[in-house]
Amino acid sequence: MAHPKILLLSGSTRSGSYNTRLVDLATKRLAERDAEPTRISLADYPLPIYDADQEASRGAPEEAVGLHRLFLAHQGIFLASPEYNAGVSPLLKNAIDWISKVSDDKHPPLAAYRNRVFAVSAASPGPYGGIRGLIALRQVLEIGLGALVIPEQVAVPRADDAFTAEGELADERAAGFFDAMTKRLVDEARRYVAP
Repeated sequence: MAHPKILLLSGSTRSGSYNTRLVDLATKRLAERDAEPTRISLADYPLPIYDADQEASRGAPEEAVGLHRLFLAHQGIFLASPEYNAGVSPLLKNAIDWISKVSDDKHPPLAAYRNRVFAVSAASPGPYGGIRGLIALRQVLEIGLGALVIPEQVAVPRADDAFTAEGELADERAAGFFDAMTKRLVDEARRYVAP
């Protein structure tokens, strides 16, 4: 059976981030499903705010090129993003925008978003769990970039009480949805593993 490579990242670099805890949990679940998870932090890829003049004069920053390469090297991408004013976290949106601008002789624009599968999730201390931000993130990925995003997603409300001491989701129903999402991500990512 193919072992797809799955890249995982959080749209938050805040210490104690609930979304980073979702990334930790997804890393564990994906490894249990015989995937090869690669967990990264956007803190290791500092990017300036996207600026078309900077892109035109200097090209994409090295960090954007590195993220682009990572996306291309994986068959699946797991994104956990906090909700900012009913939208995508600025940190994640900026990274997505820069990655979309990287191309070379072998890879056309938007190649990092094609021929791979995405899963999205969110955690928030509020009552909606970041669901409004996920709607915005789906719009960016699917409509803006033509990415394939699986329909299963998880939004974890009241995240300050949602995790056990072991990092699991305390609510059985949410845990079941999370497991179903990671299973679907692995199943779909397997389609893109070269024979």
